[in-house]
Amino acid sequence: MQLKIISPEKIIYSGEAELITLPGELGLFTILDRHAPIISALKQGTLTYRTGGKDTEIALESGFVEAKENVVSVCIE
Repeated sequence: MQLKIISPEKIIYSGEAELITLPGELGLFTILDRHAPIISALKQGTLTYRTGGKDTEIALESGFVEAKENVVSVCIE
């Protein structure tokens, strides 16, 4: 799936991802390939995404995520 992680200052990541784990308001959740459409607020925690079998972690204060048609857009602070 295609992943875009954006902050107010810059594009942090834009590329392919195998899975994305996010700190939602109701707890951690994972988005996989061909996930159903979703929009969710994010709380303070760690966003983790996997590409090429390697996990990358990004600390965040808040934000939101939208997943639709195998494109996941994450806006974070």
